[in-house]
Amino acid sequence: MLTKKQHQLLLFIRDRMARDGVAPSFDEMKEALKLRSKSGIHRLIMALEERGFLRRLPHRARALEVVKVPEGMGGSAGVSGGPSGTPKGNFTPNVITGNFSGAMPGASVKSASTQDTIDLPLYGKIAAGTPIEALRNPSDHVGVPGALLGAGDHYALTVEGDSMIDAGIHDGDTIIIKRCESADNGAIVVALVDNEEATLKRLRRKGETVALEPANKLYETRIFGPDRVRVQGKLVGLLRRY
Repeated sequence: MLTKKQHQLLLFIRDRMARDGVAPSFDEMKEALKLRSKSGIHRLIMALEERGFLRRLPHRARALEVVKVPEGMGGSAGVSGGPSGTPKGNFTPNVITGNFSGAMPGASVKSASTQDTIDLPLYGKIAAGTPIEALRNPSDHVGVPGALLGAGDHYALTVEGDSMIDAGIHDGDTIIIKRCESADNGAIVVALVDNEEATLKRLRRKGETVALEPANKLYETRIFGPDRVRVQGKLVGLLRRY
């Protein structure tokens, strides 16, 4: 699932390459998506690469390849600077701001024996890569052995991406999260960045600096100021189908 900006950028790149035979520059992408800096474009391109929609060709300037587009994605980018010149209104992503606090219910567990199965809400996908927006309303439920849960409020998420693969967390895994607002240094957490995007990463703190660290050497650790990251829960279990 792509965020709205990722969707817009992918369409814009595809349409400009079809028209000009070359990818647009970062400045052109920034202007088209009305972003303030090229770093935002860099993050979007990284996210599209991680999800297999774009490929950057080495040793060539402005060398991008559109590998695929989501099913049913047609038309033009719907951003200023695209070939159509007018926005499209038919893109309605089923995503919301990735804030897991407050209204999002989970399953509260006071005590559970190892024989119990607890029914947890499954809240869509969480990025183990560049942050994506996260679903709030449960798309499904999943039965979890009571042995995986302690006391507290829990929910489940589906992992998308491979940036935590060296921690044994793979694309498509179902992870069990205990809701909390703080975690020990080195814990794997659901982190909310800038009150907009949720991601699964290892938490590192040094002074007032917060780092969200991947478990894959192909991805970069992202550094934030103290007010930009909020912990929404910590990883307590994982389910995988073979």
